[in-house]
Amino acid sequence: MLKGIPWLVMTVLALVVAGYAIAILFAAELRPALIKILFNEVPIVAVAHFAGGAIALAVGAFGFNTTLRHRFLGVHRWLGRLYVMAVIVGGIASFLLALRANGGLIAQWGFGVPAVCWLGSTLSAYFQIRGGNLNAHQNWMMRSYALTLSAVTLRIYLPASQMLGIPIVTALPVIAWLAWVPNLLIVELLIWFRRSRTPIVA
Repeated sequence: MLKGIPWLVMTVLALVVAGYAIAILFAAELRPALIKILFNEVPIVAVAHFAGGAIALAVGAFGFNTTLRHRFLGVHRWLGRLYVMAVIVGGIASFLLALRANGGLIAQWGFGVPAVCWLGSTLSAYFQIRGGNLNAHQNWMMRSYALTLSAVTLRIYLPASQMLGIPIVTALPVIAWLAWVPNLLIVELLIWFRRSRTPIVA
């Protein structure tokens, strides 16, 4: 769980990308060419993807604030339920869109695998807290939100590759994996660090 500047930076980035996703939903003129194709060919899936992702980004960030969680536990629980529903909607849509991704099988797997992991880690977090396993719940939520934040890292790497003059077809298979694998590795290191500092009770 986070507080202070790390939480603020994460939340600002998440809200900016969530706002961008909402803008795409309601302002067709803001949609890039590839996004326009998705909305024309699979409108329901596209709406589910951007709506679910936007809600998960915004709601999930506030779920990680330690102060808010301690002071408003009831709100935290309702935000958690909303987050789970958003991930279910967004995750299923993300998997369906991954099957249509440009860049061949590497890109399709790069987008499809995290969609499945996003659903799995979120549902694991939900069932762990239902079983009263707080530490396991927090660990799975960290993994889940690391995958949620791939929407942020994706939108850092895509324009960076364009500024470097790398064709999108060349960049996409790499970015499809780069957007989420480092996020998960960082989280696994944080989980390991937390465990290493937890005293063992005989």
